[in-house]
Amino acid sequence: MIFQRALRRELLSTAGAVFTTLFSITITVMLIRILGQAAGGKVASQDVVALLGFSALNYLPIILILTGFISVLLVLTRTYQDSEMVVWFASGMSLTAWIRPVLTVGMPLVLLIAVLSLAVTPWANRQSAEFRERFEQREDVSRVSPGRFQESSSSDRVFFVEGLTEDVSNVKNVFINSVRDGKSSVIVAREGTTEVDAKGDKFLVLKNGRRYDGTPSEPEFQLMEFERYGVLINSQPQGATATSSARALSLGQLVDNPTPQNRGELLWRIALPFMGMLLMLLGIPLGFVNPRGGRSANLLLALLVFVVYSNMVSVLQAAVSQERMSLMTGWWPLHLLTAVLVAFLFSWRILMNSRHHPLAYWNALKRSLFHRRSA
Repeated sequence: MIFQRALRRELLSTAGAVFTTLFSITITVMLIRILGQAAGGKVASQDVVALLGFSALNYLPIILILTGFISVLLVLTRTYQDSEMVVWFASGMSLTAWIRPVLTVGMPLVLLIAVLSLAVTPWANRQSAEFRERFEQREDVSRVSPGRFQESSSSDRVFFVEGLTEDVSNVKNVFINSVRDGKSSVIVAREGTTEVDAKGDKFLVLKNGRRYDGTPSEPEFQLMEFERYGVLINSQPQGATATSSARALSLGQLVDNPTPQNRGELLWRIALPFMGMLLMLLGIPLGFVNPRGGRSANLLLALLVFVVYSNMVSVLQAAVSQERMSLMTGWWPLHLLTAVLVAFLFSWRILMNSRHHPLAYWNALKRSLFHRRSA
């Protein structure tokens, strides 16, 4: 039908605009956060682009769910405001005729959400965790940004270096403040380099410097000058290992190892495609608006519905993870309730154009009572 082709084109164009807006906002927020982490020494500066891409893949299913829901809602709202729905209903067509074109556009989106949530997002979380873990396991000196005070991974030292060589193994004008057993120690040196001994322990070897132990006003205060001084960085070499977090596990690993946390993660991944499909169908009856009113109320309602839906899925995920509910019991009731709500709203909107709608009976009753009083 010409109507369905026109509707599909409008849905696709609206979805493109909504996705671009949501994705741009998400990327901007994540870029600011990751740049802040890089400036604070929590991630490597050369990993910012990769981490940004992994974070984008992680949030992409939620963005696509919102894209489908808001797009259907905006298109339906426009047709009501432009009085196109009046012509539609006057022609004897039902609101259910919108389901087919909406699903034609929405089913590929739902399949993409399923692929992302079940396969791509875990891979992105795993890669992001590996990047961060590799950076955490680097020696403290290589994590220091020149000109900045930086806390060590063990949180008992503060480093400051004026400059690094290109291979980040040599440092210049070093300042180290460490606290152990309640005692403070300050070390300053002109230069330093990293060395590995026969046991595999990594040391920062400082040259031509001084060490200050304690507080100058206390009797235990000590001052020592040295030509070479070794500071232990890592007691043994550690390789980067992938995280065992449930969010980073593949679908097969979640099924093969059904721990409570893994079952909760599996519930969340299964829920996302259902959320995408049911919210798009829900957007059809929710798109009703008075032509004389505005669109803001519907968008606020859509945001509220999405927040409540996603939060309820998170509640069920937490219940399964805490073993207060089984996976087979927790994954389906919320989606069934949403499907019943969709069917109820469709029936309500269809009856609004019928003389059998409860409001029609109520208005007829009021008119009858008014005529009796007038008589």
